[in-house]
Amino acid sequence: MKRIVLFIATNLAIVLVLGIVMNLLGVGQMLDEQQVNIDIAGLLVFASLFGFGGAFISLAISKWTAKRMTGAQVIESPRTDAEAWLVQVVTRQAEMAGIGMPEVAIYDASDINAFATGMRRNNALVAVSTGLLRSMNRDEAEAVLAHEVSHVANGDMVTLALVQGVVNTFVIVASRVVGHLVDRLVFKTERGHGPAFILTSIVAQIIFGILASIIVFWFSRQREFRADAGGAALASRSKMIAALEKLKRNAPEAHLPDQMAAFGISGSRGQGLKRLFMTHPPLDERIKALQK
Repeated sequence: MKRIVLFIATNLAIVLVLGIVMNLLGVGQMLDEQQVNIDIAGLLVFASLFGFGGAFISLAISKWTAKRMTGAQVIESPRTDAEAWLVQVVTRQAEMAGIGMPEVAIYDASDINAFATGMRRNNALVAVSTGLLRSMNRDEAEAVLAHEVSHVANGDMVTLALVQGVVNTFVIVASRVVGHLVDRLVFKTERGHGPAFILTSIVAQIIFGILASIIVFWFSRQREFRADAGGAALASRSKMIAALEKLKRNAPEAHLPDQMAAFGISGSRGQGLKRLFMTHPPLDERIKALQK
């Protein structure tokens, strides 16, 4: 409940701050001088409802979506030693982290990966791939589970949803303002909105969305360092480093759906500009951070 209140309060605060900033920058006055009739307050409310609303809905259905997209099977009653061990380890780590027992699931995938998702710290989902169970020993798998439990304990799902909500709001506001300016000042539309507004808004939203996503990906990479540190605290530093070393040696490109990629143990790899759009830092950097 506290996190939902925080989510709503942050939404309202962002709208208020954006309104104040735009007034301080004289955006409203500039638009009035150019005889550009646009309701900034109404636009902010509209953008925040859609921006934060979309992020909130995605978060609310994240467990259901994850199960559907990966085919993850929740362990209701362990049928094998491996399943019993997974439940036992997650139970112990959840108690150490001070969170409710997450659902534990296994999904069929050849890559070495795992993910955590869920709207609340006390009602989350932690899932591991069959590839991870085949390729990692139990010490390494324990560290991966600790990493995912740390994501849950740190509230990373809610935090990233808040960041995404802020980004969505900015993109919607900025693209509509640009579309309105082009429609009024360039194409001289005097009443309503012409085709130029629609086309310009779409193009601007795509461009601003790409640029804004760099912020979200940067934030996601910072959360990975924190989850690694949490995993080291719950399992041990040596086990966490060993797990990352195993990923570095053996893991192919990760194939988690986009909605869960930020909370997996392994992410995509890239050089140059592609690094800006990575959900995870390079494994060498993560290992180095743990060795300090």
